[in-house]
This record gives sequence, C-alpha cells and structure tokens, in this order.
Amino acid sequence: MPGENPLRAGEAVSGGRMDSNDAAAPAKRRLLGFLPRPVARGLLAMTALCSPWIVNLAVAQTEAAPARLPMSTVEVMQLAVFVGVMGAALLSAIALIRERARISAENVELRARVADLNATLQRSEALLNLRDQRVVVWAADNQRPELVGSLPTEAGAPEERPGFLAFGRWLMPRSAAALDHALAALREKGAAFDILVESQTGAPLEVQGRKTPSHVLVRFTSLSEAHRNLARLKLENQRLAGNYETMLHLVDALKLPFWLRAADGKLKWVNRAYADAVEAPDAETAIRESREFLGTPSREAIEKHHLTRPVFAQTLSTVIGGDRRVFTVTDFAGEDGSAGIALDISGIEALREEYERTVRSHADTLDQLTTAVAIFDPQEKLRFFNHAFQKLWDLDAGFLDSKPDNALLLDRLRSDGKLAEQPEWRRFKENLLEAYRAVESREHWWHLPDGRTIRVIANPQPKGGVTWVFENVTERIDLESRYNAAVRIQGETLDNLAEGVAVFGSDGRIRLSNPAFVTLWGLPPEAVNPKTHISEIRARCDALAKDSPWGGFVAAVTGFDDERRDGRGQVELVNGTVLSYALVHLPNGQVMTTFVDVTDGVNVERALKDKNEALQRADQLKNDFVQHVSYELRSPLTNIIGFTELLSLPATGPLAPRQREYLEHIGSSSSVLLTIVNDILDLATVDAGIMELEIGEVRVDQTIAAAVELIADRLEEHGIQLKIDASQAPRNFHGDETRIRQILYNLLSNAVNYAPDASTISLGCRQTPHGVEFMVHDDGPGMTPDVLDTVFRRFEPRINGGRRRGAGLGLSIVKSFVELHGGNVRIETGADRGTTVICLFPLTPSGARAAAE
Repeated sequence: MPGENPLRAGEAVSGGRMDSNDAAAPAKRRLLGFLPRPVARGLLAMTALCSPWIVNLAVAQTEAAPARLPMSTVEVMQLAVFVGVMGAALLSAIALIRERARISAENVELRARVADLNATLQRSEALLNLRDQRVVVWAADNQRPELVGSLPTEAGAPEERPGFLAFGRWLMPRSAAALDHALAALREKGAAFDILVESQTGAPLEVQGRKTPSHVLVRFTSLSEAHRNLARLKLENQRLAGNYETMLHLVDALKLPFWLRAADGKLKWVNRAYADAVEAPDAETAIRESREFLGTPSREAIEKHHLTRPVFAQTLSTVIGGDRRVFTVTDFAGEDGSAGIALDISGIEALREEYERTVRSHADTLDQLTTAVAIFDPQEKLRFFNHAFQKLWDLDAGFLDSKPDNALLLDRLRSDGKLAEQPEWRRFKENLLEAYRAVESREHWWHLPDGRTIRVIANPQPKGGVTWVFENVTERIDLESRYNAAVRIQGETLDNLAEGVAVFGSDGRIRLSNPAFVTLWGLPPEAVNPKTHISEIRARCDALAKDSPWGGFVAAVTGFDDERRDGRGQVELVNGTVLSYALVHLPNGQVMTTFVDVTDGVNVERALKDKNEALQRADQLKNDFVQHVSYELRSPLTNIIGFTELLSLPATGPLAPRQREYLEHIGSSSSVLLTIVNDILDLATVDAGIMELEIGEVRVDQTIAAAVELIADRLEEHGIQLKIDASQAPRNFHGDETRIRQILYNLLSNAVNYAPDASTISLGCRQTPHGVEFMVHDDGPGMTPDVLDTVFRRFEPRINGGRRRGAGLGLSIVKSFVELHGGNVRIETGADRGTTVICLFPLTPSGARAAAE
C-alpha cells in the first residue's frame, strides 16, 4: 500500500512474521528506515524475491556439505540483504536513467513552447505598437494606468499620458461624456462597452472596454477608411438622433400645438399643447383616439394645398374649450408624412381690430376738430389729414390723397402763394424738415400773405414720422389785443370814476382799487397795495365810520357763504360824509365793493333821476328791439332761404356739383341760423313778459305726428328708430299747440343728437292725476351731475358725446314754454344709462301766467 512502512512490507513478503530471536532484526529496521522510500521498497522486493533462492541454496549446501561450509541464518539474511540492496541499486539506476530521459524530453518540449511564446509575445507587441490603436491598462490595485501603442496623428490624440487620459481635451464634448460614463461603469460594475467616439479633429475612433479579474483594459482603435465612413455615419446618426430627441422635447415643452403625421395622414406624434387643445389626458390618448385639432374642412384644405405645394401657411379657425379661436397654421408635407404647428393669434387679431377701431375713432375725432392736423410717416409721406387741414390750405383732395411727401407739400404751398416768401427757401425748408430727426416738439409761427397768423407745432412720433398741427391764432391774437386794450381802458375808466371801487380776492387781499376809493375813505396810498389784507383796511376804516359795514365786507370776502348774496347800504363817516356802498360777488370768486358820496341830496336826486331815465330808456330799447328784430333779422334770412331754394330749381339753370353743394350749405346754415334767431326772439319775448299763449284744444296724436315729421330726416340719417307710446294719453288737453309742438321738436332733436347710431328713441305720453306728461328717452351717454346742474342755462352748449354743437337754447326754451303753461320739467339721467326728459302740463293752463318766471 502507498505510504506503508517498508519494514512491514518486508515482513509481509517473508510470510508476515520475523524471527524474534533474530539478532539482525533491529539493524535491518534501522537500515531500511534511513533509505528512501522507493529504494527501500525496491530492496525489500529484491530481498523477497531472492530470499527463497538463497535459503534453498543454503539448505542444499548444508545438506551436501554440512561439514565443509556451515552458514548460520544470520549470514543468510545478511547475504539476502546485500543481494537485495544491490538489486535495488540496480533498479534505482535503471529508474533514474529513464526519469532523466523523460525530463530531457520535457525540457526540449518546454524550450519549444518558450520559443513559441516569445514569438507570440513579439508579434503581440508588434501588433500593439501599430499606429492604429492604443490600449490603456489599469491594474486591479488602482496603480497608474499603462499606455500601450499609439494612434495616428490625424486622430488628434496627445501622446503623453496626462493629455491622453484627459479625454475632454481632445474628444468632442458629447463623446467625452459618453466615454467617461462607460469607463466609470466598467471600473465599478464590470460592464463591458463598445462605443464610437469622435475627436475634435473629426476622426472617428472605436473604443472597447473589458475587465479581467486583475486588469481593466480600454482599447482605442483607429478605423480604416471604410470603417471610418461607417463610423462617421453612426456618429452622425447619433447626433441626429440626439438632436431629434432634443427637438421633440423642445416642441413638447412649447405652448403651441404641434403634430406629426405618417404618410397615410394618421397622427404619429403630438405634443402636450396639442393634447390639451383637443382635451385629451395625454398625447398617447390623442394619437390612439385620433383626436383632431382642426376641423374636417381645414384638414381637407391642407391636403388639397399639399397636392401642389409642400408648405401650407394660412390662418384657420377652430373651437378650443368651447370658444372659437383663430390660429396661424403652418404645415409641411414630405414623402414620409407631414408636420404642422399652430399659433394662437386670437388675442393679436382682437388687438388689431381694437387698434383699427381706435385709429378710425381718432381719425374721426381729428376730422371734427377745427384745428388743422396732418400726420406724416417716417418716409415723410402724408398718411392722414383732417378736413380742417384741407380747408386751411384749400388744397385739392386728389393731391392730398396721393400721399405727397412733406417737401413736395411745402413746395406746393409756396408755388400757390400760400406761404410767405423766404430769403433762403431751401434753408427754411430744411429747418422745418429737421423735425423728423428731432426728439422734442418744435414750434413755428407763420405769417401768411393773406394776413392770417398760423401757429405750427411739429410733434415727432416715437416710431418715426411727425404730426403737424396748424392752429389759426389770428382771432386769438386779435382778441388778446382787444382784451389788453379793454384792460387799459378799464384801468383808465376806474381811475377816473367818481365812485370808489375796491376788488378783493378770495384770499382776502385787495386786487384792484381806484383813487376815488382812497379819497372817499381818506386812506393813505400805501394802505391799498395789492398785498394788503381786508382786515388791515377794516382796522383803518372802522375808526372813520360811525356804524362801519366793514365787518360784513370781511365776512363776505373771507367767509364760506354758499348763497353769495350781494348787499347795498349807506354808511356815515365821522366827518359827516354819507357814502352809499354796494357789495357785489363776481363770477371768478372775487368781491367788489363800490362807494358813492351821496352827501349832496341834489346830486343824489340827480343821480337817481338819471339812473331812472337810463333804466327806462334801456327798457324801451329792449321793447323796441323785441318788436323790430323779427323783421330786421328774419326778413334777410327769409330772403336768403327763398333765393337759395329758387336757385336750386331747374328753371334757374343748371348748376355745377360744387355750386349745388354750396347752395345746400347756404340753405342748411340759414335754416339753423333762422332757428337760433327764432329761439332768441322767443326767449327775449318771454323775458320781456310780453309773450301770450294761444290756449286752445290740443290733439295729442296730431301734435306728436307733427313733431315727428319735423325730425324724420335726422332719424333716417342716423338709422335711429322712434318708438311712440300714447296708449295712456288723453285724446286732447288745453294748451298752446304751436309751443307744445316746438317743445316736442326740441326734445326729439336733443335726443337724436345724443342717441347712438341704429338705436331707439322712445316718445311717450300719459295722463296723470296732476296733468299730462310727455316723456322722451334716448340711450346716449347720459349727464353727469355737473352737466345736469347747468343744462337749463342759456348759451352754454355742451357736446358731452353729441353729434353737433348747438347754441345751447333748446332745453331753455322747453323749460320756459312748459312753465308758461304752469307745468314743470324734470330730467332722469345718469352716466351710461341714457337720459329721460319729462314735461308735465296741467290739463287747463293757469291763465294768470303770462311769462316764465
């Protein structure tokens, strides 16, 4: 058995026992114990084989010559051991020779394999050192990486280790980032990779990464021309794919609906805005359910357009969230499908319409101004002009409609002799046109050859162009000169009046005084300086008067008396002089005090007589005016109107269009003037107390029809409907039918002036316990409280949103005539809720009233 003691093996061979009295047994054990185990085995085996032969030989020799060679058992055993040792040595030599031969053969084989490995190593090193690849090797213990091989120069890779390992310096950013991520995954998780990268010189490289138990290897390989082209295509495909994904994400983030369609027209991809527009929870649902953003007619129009042109760009409307909105749709069709995008321009369209309405409104407003306005664009072309501009310069409408430039317009005005000649016309014109390059407004004064003075304002516009304003200030300058002259005359008049006059402002300080005031009160001249307060004057005058009225003067000047009552009286001075004074509140908030010396009774009597005669003459003059003005004013107007109508008849001969237009202007203006004259005469008659009403039975229906007939043309001109409600009206009542018809006409005319175009005016009549009420309502802008307070004042016209500006007498006449009948007028109005004028007439007018109070 292997590992068995050689001594025990020998015992087994010799029969399994050893003579106990054998003296050589311990020596044999010691000998066999020091021998190598294979030699001991061989020796024992040889002993075992030779022992029988030796024993037999010893027995034979003993038997044959027992007396001649006596051999003991020990000797036989020793001999056997010797022979066994020699046999073992022989066998060991033979085994050794065979082992050496085997080892020699193995050495030869190993040398051949080493030679092959050296050749392989040399070939590998040669392959690694080729200039088309480079390997980076990291040891498992995180030692510094080793670089083997090199890359071509055109790859742009640095040769030195730090520069090469800094991939971001010589690779494109996208490639460097991808390589860093792949390398991190390789070293941390062992994830192998094969990627394509691109250097900053544009050379494609193949990079492979692998990990072994002891190393991490990354190989950079420069590709062949074919592989390089393929790699470039792959890189380009990667870039395009990345750009495609980026574009999709960008489009998905847009608030504009976007869609992609396949070649069969079905939706292939939509963004979130598209899904929201079609009320889909997400884009996938919109695609799966084929929810269309545009209606069928719009899609058919796009498909029809694509038959001839690939790009469709038009404005379409669709319903979004229940509201119809307008979109600018751009759709491109290719061989593999189409793509479209929609921009919501509903707000822009609304702003554009609002802007156009505002521009038209401004143009209409400017056209109603009496001040001439002309607007030129940045190219100095005439863009807008109002009627006052054309009238001011009397230019042909065709010339103005041709949009002449500013320089040409100035030359035209000069050639027509409408501008004054300038010593240097070119410099004058250049100075005017500098307004197009100016920042602030400029002002010029033109004195025209016809004597008019024009104030010219050039206002540069923020986006280029200039707005020219031409204000005719001829009358204003004339009025200013007249006013200045009147002020001088007034000053001279006051200074030479015998009456003392002192005017105090609302702050209590004296504004105006004459020498007579200082003389009558015996004041020093410095006491009436313009800055002197009334309290200081009172302190001086109280000492001069027995019963001084200056306390009341101070209260009237500095107090808050809402009634602003005037006052009169007399005061006696300590020197016996008696002064008659008057306290008058002026419209501008000032207070005037006048003082007259009435000491001399004769002078007082004479003054009173003169004043009485003056009043009588004035009263007589007014009565004469009322009696004669009808003929003096109405007769010329009647003649003008009559001859105007006569010239309009065909019998007088044909008229040119402009002549006919002039006749129409003359007729309409004369009619308006005649109406104003009649109104003035009526008011003057009422004020004079000489108007008498012709009381009779008034048919309500006929009176209303007559008033409506007078206003029918104006109703038709503005498309206004008239609604009449007389169901609760009496059949008739007592009054002056002519004046009532005039009242209704004025009310309807006023309502037409303020009612919007295409609106409705209502005229109603009903009987109440107090009398008969006529009501006229319009849907105009209404009246504010401040307008309502002054609506019945005479000669105070207010446009307040109306179409035309009258003389301001219509409602005054209505109030006067209604009060003559013993009735009253009230107005119900408010901002943006229209106006209703209600006139109440008694069933039987009070005969005691002859004129309005």
